[in-house]
Amino acid sequence: MPTETFPITRRFDRITLPKGMFVAWYGGGDSQVSRVQTLGMGGVFIAATNTPPAGTNVRLVFEVPGGSVQAEGVVRNVSPDKGMGVEFTRVGTRDRMLLKILLRRLMQ
Repeated sequence: MPTETFPITRRFDRITLPKGMFVAWYGGGDSQVSRVQTLGMGGVFIAATNTPPAGTNVRLVFEVPGGSVQAEGVVRNVSPDKGMGVEFTRVGTRDRMLLKILLRRLMQ
């Protein structure tokens, strides 16, 4: 039986951060500091070996030029021993602006 592949469509561009940046995250009864591997306006991929299951609500805090960004999100997917994809569910106006400025700078 042939298998079909479908292109992944995303609402927001993403950028891979080769060195990553640190993010503090809290959720699923755990709190850790991990590295962000991929960042976009819609969410992040966080490199971590001990992750909460998909569907877990998390709070994120990371430093960017101009201040710290705080966001809430939900774990959308987990890649064992690699990390988790988190979709932002709530980002304040100031935090969203800081994130946009950072992404604009990184994508040049």
